[in-house]
Amino acid sequence: MLLKRCKLKFVLLPFVFGLLVLSSCVSKKKMVYFQGTSEINAGSNKNYTPLFHTDDLLSITVTGLDPQSVQPFNMPVPDFNSNPGGYATGSPTPPGYLIDAEGFIEFPVIGKLKIAGLDRMAVTALLKEKLSPYVKNPTISLRILNYKVTVLGEVRNPGTFTIPNERITLPEALGIAGDLTISALRKNILVVRDVDGKKSETRIDLTSKDLFSSPVYYLHQNDIVYVEPNKTRMNSSALNASNAGVIISIVSLLATITILLAR
Repeated sequence: MLLKRCKLKFVLLPFVFGLLVLSSCVSKKKMVYFQGTSEINAGSNKNYTPLFHTDDLLSITVTGLDPQSVQPFNMPVPDFNSNPGGYATGSPTPPGYLIDAEGFIEFPVIGKLKIAGLDRMAVTALLKEKLSPYVKNPTISLRILNYKVTVLGEVRNPGTFTIPNERITLPEALGIAGDLTISALRKNILVVRDVDGKKSETRIDLTSKDLFSSPVYYLHQNDIVYVEPNKTRMNSSALNASNAGVIISIVSLLATITILLAR
């Protein structure tokens, strides 16, 4: 009997040890970000400048030496108490110039201006040129009021996030969302972007330093980032209540047999 118990333990111990190793060890290559050489190639991202796009809501403020001369070119301060709105309840919709489907805004006195596809410096120069007959040495302040990105999937805090500085990288967006969960697939991050009315998809490997030269390293307005679950997560979610019950029953039966053999 003692010999039988020893043989049983000898058979079970490697099995149990193997299960513990497999359940506790995760490959470094699957978890660590930005692996590779020590040098980082920023590529075209080195001098990245965001462009204005359709559906951007712009705040444009004109100032000058003569307050009276710039008054016609500035929106009046709204009464938020009488006009609540926006995404969140009680959050007022800020006044601004919405870039239409053709890429234009309707600016006071001047009329329609093509803004989409231009960067901040180009729009500022265009406005100064158009305002020169009316305002001497105008100063232009530009800001996107609805710059936001959406992060979904295997992150700790998924959601849509408003970005106040209008410039955010993919790692920063994932950081705002609480970073990836342990069940996230780090090698196949999906970024969905609207380009001229068409959706483009780009896959990113967070474990590679090639991310820094990717065209989606800097996110654009309304980009969607989706983090897929890994195979372990998908397989575990595929188990419904009945399958789980069957597995528990089988495990209980094996445990009972093991105890009986050990006596």
